[in-house]
Amino acid sequence: MMDKLTQRQLLDKLVSFPTVSRGSNLELVDWLEGYLTGHGITCHRHWNEDRQKAALMAHAGPMVPGAVVLSGHSDVVPVDGQDWTSDPWTVVERDGRLYGRGTCDMKGYVALAVWALVEAQGRGVTRPLQLALSYDEELGCTGAPPMIQTMKQVLPLGSVALIGEPSRMALINGHKGGTGYHVHVKGFEVHSSLLPYGVSAVMEGARLIHWLNERNAEIQAKPPSPAAAAFHPPFTTLHVGQIAGGTANNITAADCRFSIEMRVVPDEILEHHAEAVVDAAARIEGAMQAIRPEAGITLTRFFGVPALKPEAGGAAEALVRRLTGANAAGVVSYGTEAGQFQEAGYSAVVCGPGDIAQAHQPDEFLEVSEFQAGIRFMEALLEDLG
Repeated sequence: MMDKLTQRQLLDKLVSFPTVSRGSNLELVDWLEGYLTGHGITCHRHWNEDRQKAALMAHAGPMVPGAVVLSGHSDVVPVDGQDWTSDPWTVVERDGRLYGRGTCDMKGYVALAVWALVEAQGRGVTRPLQLALSYDEELGCTGAPPMIQTMKQVLPLGSVALIGEPSRMALINGHKGGTGYHVHVKGFEVHSSLLPYGVSAVMEGARLIHWLNERNAEIQAKPPSPAAAAFHPPFTTLHVGQIAGGTANNITAADCRFSIEMRVVPDEILEHHAEAVVDAAARIEGAMQAIRPEAGITLTRFFGVPALKPEAGGAAEALVRRLTGANAAGVVSYGTEAGQFQEAGYSAVVCGPGDIAQAHQPDEFLEVSEFQAGIRFMEALLEDLG
């Protein structure tokens, strides 16, 4: 039997692995699997296609259905170009804060979850506890769906999923869904003095962006639905954050590239918004090809995250209310893996330590008080598991 690590020791260890999404997470997974199996906990992996990353799933307690699933992600965003006061891969405590990449988003929660699993196994709880640790959450929550499907095959089926994204330990029972497209507009180059005989990829791309602006204005002009009114902002949004294209001021642009992302409120159908973008691009493409058949617009879907919908009488919400004494629930405009667990049949909510405002920032931190609140939450959960 391995020595037990404290919650803080676990946090220090997890942060020491630089699991930036562009690289591998296997050093962390190898260590964590060894630590959990060393305490008699059953573990399984789901590998990505090139086997450079893996999701880790673990089960503590009796091998029966009905587990509470503690869900987190192993990947963090880069520190490149950020001005850090201390080493981002070493947890440093100062002024009541725990600094380090991922302390808030979301290795603080993962450390608490790992501690809770080891405690649950040692105490012999009557209701099982599971860990679901994904990869590539920061790349659009792409690692969770295959992980969830693998979990359902290799472990007794869980019933409740608690996703520990930073919420200041508030109960979050709803969030927007999201999807996006990488856009490549292919034009036809001519000298700019011959503009009508060519196709400017930049100018045609601007038509699609203008359509997005008009779509936003149309959406925002309507009164928000009761479900949308709880969000800030209280409506679906479509956004372009970067654009590149063209070679010279006096040449119609051969190429233009940008990406579209949309955040969709839970009572609207995400695919309807996605289809509207496809239809708008097709109309613009048709006019381009009437001038030059070689021209066109290619849309590549690059992420899709279902909304988390509030559940009437949901088991996950009832559990968190019982553990925290919370009477209120809130919603957030960012996406999480909670909607993916819900779509797979789990009752799901978001509840975790830290403030989302700290996520991805230089000198990212988790307040010590938030970490302590998370410890109290896990201790209450262990009591509830019996």
